[in-house]
Amino acid sequence: MALSAPAYAIEVDGRIDPAEWQGAQHVTDFRQVQPLSLAPASQPTEAWILATPEGLAIAFKNVQPAGVPRTRQRVQRDFEDQVDRVNLMIDFDGDGRTAYNFTIASTGGIADAVITNENQFNDDWDGNWQHAVSEDADTWSVEMLIPWYIAPMHKPNGDLRTMKVYLDRVIGSSGERSAWPAASFERPRFVSDFNAVQVPQYSQSLLALTPYVSGLYDNISGDSDFDGGVDIFWKPNGQFQATATINPDFGQVESDDLVVSFDATEIFISDKRPFFTENQGIFEYTTPSDFSQLLYTRRIGAPADDGNGAGDITAAVKLNGSLGETKYGVFAADEADDVGRSFRALRLVRDFSSQNLGMMVTQVERPYFDREATVLGIDHNWRPTPRWNVRTRVFGSKIDEAGDSVSDTGATVWADYEMDHGWRQQWIAMHFGNDLEINDAGYLSRNSTNYLHWEVKRRFTDLPADSRYSSKDWRARISSDHNDHGDNLGAQFRLSREGRLRNGSYEYAQINVNGSGYDDLLTRGNGLVKLPENFNAYFEYQRPRKGRWSHNLEAQVLSGGLAGNDKIGWSLEYEPTYFISDAFSIYAGFYADDTPDWLLWQGGNLIGGFRGREWHINAGVNWNIDDKQELRVKLQSLAIDAQFKQAYRVDTVGNAIPSDDPIGDFSLNNLGFQIRYRYEIAPLSYLYVVYGRGGFDQQEFSDGAGHLLRDSFELRDAEQLLVKFSYRFEL
Repeated sequence: MALSAPAYAIEVDGRIDPAEWQGAQHVTDFRQVQPLSLAPASQPTEAWILATPEGLAIAFKNVQPAGVPRTRQRVQRDFEDQVDRVNLMIDFDGDGRTAYNFTIASTGGIADAVITNENQFNDDWDGNWQHAVSEDADTWSVEMLIPWYIAPMHKPNGDLRTMKVYLDRVIGSSGERSAWPAASFERPRFVSDFNAVQVPQYSQSLLALTPYVSGLYDNISGDSDFDGGVDIFWKPNGQFQATATINPDFGQVESDDLVVSFDATEIFISDKRPFFTENQGIFEYTTPSDFSQLLYTRRIGAPADDGNGAGDITAAVKLNGSLGETKYGVFAADEADDVGRSFRALRLVRDFSSQNLGMMVTQVERPYFDREATVLGIDHNWRPTPRWNVRTRVFGSKIDEAGDSVSDTGATVWADYEMDHGWRQQWIAMHFGNDLEINDAGYLSRNSTNYLHWEVKRRFTDLPADSRYSSKDWRARISSDHNDHGDNLGAQFRLSREGRLRNGSYEYAQINVNGSGYDDLLTRGNGLVKLPENFNAYFEYQRPRKGRWSHNLEAQVLSGGLAGNDKIGWSLEYEPTYFISDAFSIYAGFYADDTPDWLLWQGGNLIGGFRGREWHINAGVNWNIDDKQELRVKLQSLAIDAQFKQAYRVDTVGNAIPSDDPIGDFSLNNLGFQIRYRYEIAPLSYLYVVYGRGGFDQQEFSDGAGHLLRDSFELRDAEQLLVKFSYRFEL
């Protein structure tokens, strides 16, 4: 049945008028998917789905009597708080490749995200869609309208479009999630299990211009800087859209968390810049390796190749669309000056019912290094039956630098099998060649690895009514890892349990038992380091708001280094939040750890053994002043104190031999402080006023983590005031 609108449009006011929703598909069969019992929802929920010329309209009516407490907490955009809410998720092409999530809290707050790889959510994207909430004594209701220009869509055959839809409702006080259809993102197949819905073929065009102006005052140097630019979005029809940015402003209106790392691998940081999040799903090409992807947009505008500041982006453009059954994406960005880099990417995807096939190529020119990097990847997703989900990636890199050329390949396959009675299995295999290099445009934490794992899982949802838990999920995994030279990087046994409590709380516990092996990254290519057996045990507890308080606790006990299990370290993090009102909250948490045998590279084949202690303070204020205004205060202070214990030289077979090399203690501290006011003038149009202060200091002596933490509040390497105004014009 095609779902078409009546002669008049839906008024999105949160009040469900039966006359407006004539002809809509009426949904009542909501089933519990958290816990994943598939039992009927504990509270009745109704929904309506209706296609209109202005967009896809959805309504929810949620029964919630006085006996089921309502969460009144006001939330900011892209919230993660445990509150009463509903979700609409849409796969506009119905091919299981990319879906969009639209969330509304009972207090009117919203969130939106892009879903790729069946169940991977990315909330960096913000869309422009209509929404409203209303409530009475026993129910609360939602209406939303998703415009057809929100995402690229392929051209359907005929006058009807087949899309796939998922609806769910979450009760904040208990954490219960009920959905139609009975699909779950806790399963390896999620987007593919959405319900098919046929709607009339509608198309909308849109031209949107978002110019900005910004001013920055540096209180350290006394200098001022003013800038301006524009983002352009053009969608003439459903099969094509273009986004471009000219002189983009990537001023820091959102502060990243403080991170100090001495590891050989790079830390992944997500990208929240609007141009790079707008309809980015087509470029999703990931592997099972943590955060790995062929196009990592944080490379663009990253620290310049000559080491002098960040790359200055002059312009970037992105094209998305479809030609018949093939979807495509084209991406290009250029940085200014002789040291500027040029980035290019092409993406093609074709759906074949139970499988889809894709190709992606990236190219980066780096004239400062006389370097050109090209990466080509093929990806295949296969769903032969409702129980199986198999994902395969094959990719290779070619690096031309200063007259030399190096090539290598990588391949991954991961298969998930859903069995009966809550049992599942997973197999993962990864090979990354020794000379594979995708990090000019992408992200890969390490190359030179050959990894295998097998995991078996069992979910329990039929727990006794008097149990504290609504569900438990046990997992056991065995894995092995060797580099591309055949060196054993270690085997691991992992046992974990995830628990969801009937009061809405969440628990996770995990223990890893690690076999002996080599660390081939510690000395940065100057030899392997043999490490003995070790373990780590981790526990996490999250308790959503009850009354005035919410709590988050993480604890870990671990061994490692050359001492193996002879020395035990620990870490503890606790962050409570106090709600002065539903709109105003404060939080103040701490993190502390003690690592008794911390190994740090000192150059060549020299490593130092330290006793490391790290302390953090995380505190802040969140004030949702009204639907348009918010004030955020964020303070982070970090201190590391390292007491030198022993120097080692690594021999040719990986033994760490004690040496008399002079290595001293060291300590450091870091501060980040930001006050940010945001006023939403109109949809996707904002005024930001941001004050930020920060500093970093490192000393060649041990000063005690507590003393360093206190000293960090005096750091003042940077102090800036930023004002930014942007306004979106829709033509």
